[in-house]
Amino acid sequence: MLNEEYAIKIAREWNVPNSGVGYVTRFRVESEFLQRYPVQQAGGRTILELWVPAEELDEFNAHLAGPIEVVHEFR
Repeated sequence: MLNEEYAIKIAREWNVPNSGVGYVTRFRVESEFLQRYPVQQAGGRTILELWVPAEELDEFNAHLAGPIEVVHEFR
């Protein structure tokens, strides 16, 4: 998800009821690498996501630039 407000909504409304906890994280990915994933509009104008295939997650993670931060936690 590319919008923090949408990520908060998903964490609160989907993850907490289903798992008991929801997290919103923030991280950076090398911009040149991200060009292979077009931004997808998944609903409203502000609901923007990158759809990374599961089989590409190891490569995606290898292109993280810096730490992963937990910016919100909901229980």
